[in-house]
Amino acid sequence: MFLRGGIILAIAVPLVCAGPASGQGYPAKPIRIVVPYAPGGSTDVVFRILAPRLTEILGQTVVVENRPGGSSTIGLDIAAKSPPDGYTLGIPNITFCANPSLMKKMPFDTEKDLVPVSLVSVVTMVLAVHPSVPARSVKELIALAKARPGTLNYGSAGNASANHLATARFNYMTGTSMVHIPYKGGGPAVVSLVSGETALLFATIPSSIQHFQTGKLIPLGVSSLKRNAALPDVPSIAEAGVPGYEAFEWNGVVVPTGTPPAVIERLHQALAKALSIPEVRERMVTLGADPVGSSPEEFAAFIRKELATWSKVIKEVGITID
Repeated sequence: MFLRGGIILAIAVPLVCAGPASGQGYPAKPIRIVVPYAPGGSTDVVFRILAPRLTEILGQTVVVENRPGGSSTIGLDIAAKSPPDGYTLGIPNITFCANPSLMKKMPFDTEKDLVPVSLVSVVTMVLAVHPSVPARSVKELIALAKARPGTLNYGSAGNASANHLATARFNYMTGTSMVHIPYKGGGPAVVSLVSGETALLFATIPSSIQHFQTGKLIPLGVSSLKRNAALPDVPSIAEAGVPGYEAFEWNGVVVPTGTPPAVIERLHQALAKALSIPEVRERMVTLGADPVGSSPEEFAAFIRKELATWSKVIKEVGITID
């Protein structure tokens, strides 16, 4: 039911046709990347790795601006309503494709107000627990949750975030019932888990790996079907007791509708170049983020398929925004 980062259907869309003079002279001033989450989460980490390289490639300063809240809609609404000139980039992720099925009223039209530039990376999550939780395997956690229904709480980066969706699906597939506590970003959600305020979290590997190394958190299983190179000793949740379980975070770049095709192509080329730099790839892979760097056409198809997928999943699982 979940897409894998490398499986993307290429469908041509008019917005990526070659553009003439409209892109000449771009960029001529600083570019901002609006990350719709608080600092410290996986999306923030990935784009802070990329920003300095994009600055070098584009010849203009590229800055990351965190605008969390509204289940990512605040930051993406800023991007959607910015001038369509390539100087404000929005960063969508899994929530971007889930929100239309969860929210009665969106501040922008997901399918009409923003256009794709590139899928940037796919990020595996890991089911992590606080050391005080008496479970050291996925099966032990399931048994504990069933013995204490409604008492274990789990954090997330916000309603409809990847952490929320992944845990809701875990509850559905295992017949468990755990309490959702949303935070304003992946960073705060990890902090709450480290402090013991929450019992567990489907954390992204980039935001949690350092806490595994220090023993402040315990990893029980990764959310991909296979083990992740960043945590080779941690089994997948599928192999650890929940056959078929899979969930992953992803992120990419979008710009306001009306952005000149030549500008979109320039941004796409810059992102592809940045993602091809060995040092960048190594840093991202080490943190658990797999670089992708798709074309705008491929990312458009990916988004359409994600929208359809999450519409079905949300209805099946019965996820609601608290």
